[in-house]
Amino acid sequence: MYAQKFNVNVVIRGVAKPCPLEWLDQFCMRNFTNAAEFDDTLPIADGRVETSFRLTSERFAEGLVVWLTQRGKGEGQPVIVQVTPLESNPKPAPIK
Repeated sequence: MYAQKFNVNVVIRGVAKPCPLEWLDQFCMRNFTNAAEFDDTLPIADGRVETSFRLTSERFAEGLVVWLTQRGKGEGQPVIVQVTPLESNPKPAPIK
């Protein structure tokens, strides 16, 4: 079910840091979009979330930016979210 892993960083007032697990958990559990693509998400640590293939890193970042900014997590500034896919299943080296 959780086919991909994302690294999630937030930039607040120019300082980048892993998105706190608490924020990821609240976003994934109470997502305001009611979009099915957010149903299969699992925050696993600060800055780490696992998702199904239905959700792209871009869409996750887009939703999280809005959610964090609306809740004032940017200390009066818009929050920047950087989401990068992590390789879930490394491909074996080709056999020669």
